[in-house]
Amino acid sequence: MIRVLVVDDSAVVRRIMTDILSSETDIEVMTAANGSLALSRFDTLQPDVVTLDVEMGDVSGLDLLRAIRRRSPNVPVIMFSSFTQKAAATTLDALALGASDYVAKPSGLGSRAEVETHVREQLLPKIRALATPIPRSAPPRSPIPAPITPPSLQLGTGPRKASILAIGASTGGPNALDTVFRGLSSNLSVPIVIVQHMPPMFTRLLAERLTAHSPVPVKEAEPGDVLVPGRALIAPGDFHLRVVRDGNRVVAALDQSPPENSCRPAADVLFRSVVDVYRGQTLGVVLTGMGQDGLRGCGWIREAGGQVVVQDEKTSVVWGMPGFVARAGLADAIVPLDDIAMQILQRVPTGDGTPRKNEPKHAG
Repeated sequence: MIRVLVVDDSAVVRRIMTDILSSETDIEVMTAANGSLALSRFDTLQPDVVTLDVEMGDVSGLDLLRAIRRRSPNVPVIMFSSFTQKAAATTLDALALGASDYVAKPSGLGSRAEVETHVREQLLPKIRALATPIPRSAPPRSPIPAPITPPSLQLGTGPRKASILAIGASTGGPNALDTVFRGLSSNLSVPIVIVQHMPPMFTRLLAERLTAHSPVPVKEAEPGDVLVPGRALIAPGDFHLRVVRDGNRVVAALDQSPPENSCRPAADVLFRSVVDVYRGQTLGVVLTGMGQDGLRGCGWIREAGGQVVVQDEKTSVVWGMPGFVARAGLADAIVPLDDIAMQILQRVPTGDGTPRKNEPKHAG
């Protein structure tokens, strides 16, 4: 049984959340009308997951998150955020402070049925993915197969150098991207394209934050943006990002074609387009996230002769996306988050052509 504590100062929201969650046979729902009440009852309730309103009257969502983290560093916390710039910025602050994920509050939906559908589709999968009740007897894990090596590749010749870096991420991705980008070099000689599963407005704010924290500028992609070495483009919320050749340039293209893997933007859409243009010179990286978006794309990357690096299970918030790739034998390397940047630097050229200090001769 998953014990969920819903903290929200709106009685309407608490009622909707209770109705939806309590209808699930594996979920027990508890509510608190404000932050003070939630804190006073937290130790007694012992929730497996907390959903937390970003903006509340008595105690701010950020202050309550800090207090929860002091009491229980590992309990998953899902922020419930409205579609405003202020709420989006606060949500990114919350993720940086240790929130596990977020769900955007339904806005512009007319009926209660539409609101319930939105919450059910967006929130329930995240609760189940983040809740980790310990089973009485855990089934043995299947061994991860060795990477699939296309026949055209020669082993033992050192790391191959890619011409583009394509990254896919979801749950836990904003913090993971921040860690990766802080470790990159300012003289990368390849462009970077990113899909992070986020709604509109959030992706622009995330791009600004990544730019402020890293040596690599990050921009929310716009149609016609030219891919430039040492610069990153991130797919806008609710738009697929593709790369297309335009004469001797490669540019960004956006569209709202149907979601893939229930996602828009989708990593598979981006990876497919990157392979179409760059073939075996593609480096794909899959970070923490729910679901299996990116699995087929990594298959295409490896079939073309490219490389794939994924985040390991221990450092992932949810080992869904990278786990599917790893278990399919498609990853050249499965490494902790702190080692992803070095894996990238081993596999792409830098501007001055000189080896990086302490760079290994062979990538794993």
